[in-house]
Amino acid sequence: MILDSLSVVLGLVILIFAGDALVKGAVNLALRLGLPALLVSLTVVAFGTSAPELLVSVEAILDGVPGLALGNVVGSNTANILLVLGVPAILATLHTAHCETRRDYLYMLGATLLFIALCFTGRLVWWHGVILLAALTAILVASFRSSRSDDVDVEGAEPGLPGWRVAVFLVLGLVGLPLGANLLVDGATSIARAYGVSETVIGLTLVAIGTSLPELATTVMAAIRRHADVALGNVIGSNMFNLLGIIGVALLVGPIPVDPSFLRFDLWVMLGASLLLIPFVFLGQNITRIWGVALMALYLGYLTKVLI
Repeated sequence: MILDSLSVVLGLVILIFAGDALVKGAVNLALRLGLPALLVSLTVVAFGTSAPELLVSVEAILDGVPGLALGNVVGSNTANILLVLGVPAILATLHTAHCETRRDYLYMLGATLLFIALCFTGRLVWWHGVILLAALTAILVASFRSSRSDDVDVEGAEPGLPGWRVAVFLVLGLVGLPLGANLLVDGATSIARAYGVSETVIGLTLVAIGTSLPELATTVMAAIRRHADVALGNVIGSNMFNLLGIIGVALLVGPIPVDPSFLRFDLWVMLGASLLLIPFVFLGQNITRIWGVALMALYLGYLTKVLI
């Protein structure tokens, strides 16, 4: 059990650092190749920051525990709103009243509803993945056409970064991500079986929280620096990519049966958490400390319900 716990912790640490390295390497390579900054931000950065969840989901399917893959994505989306926005709001009010995130939020909400509808087929298969990836492609194209391509601050961009360091970052990311995912999935699966807990529950809790740590770190720093738009946009973008990109790619690797408990409870919690963003996106509300406490309380209540 100790070795399994160490495997989970080590896997999470490797995933976090490898994901960051991959983003830095890929972003700087793309910019060196002359790709527009906005396109890099919408594609390379978005996929790069979601790489830990992607690798964990693919590894879970290959290891024959697809419930962990589905639990990881659904649990991560719930954690991204209740935990990732709740903790920073407790530290400092997120001034989201003037953040322009309506369009992206509607995209995320549409992705959530599409994903839930597909789950009610009872078994997600490859053509569901094609639908999800097609929806993601349409959103990226629409976002690129409706946004200006100049004056875009791209996460991980370092204009003076030497070529050899770009290569090192890419190698570290490409090697570290599958290694970390393998350690995390193997350790989490062993712990689940030892305690008689399903892989789905482990995915919804332990793995989901672990793979949401990069988003949590980013959002905390954004709150401290008073960049509420970065915090809210990071969560909305991550949730959209989790549902459309990660599950979409994972389904090309193998099918994912949908546990009936997801249809009764977890999917609706994810949708409910998404709807909680309406006051901040449309009604000009800031995410105050009181809201932060409320979001955290809801998340702790959800974890208690799932684990008991």
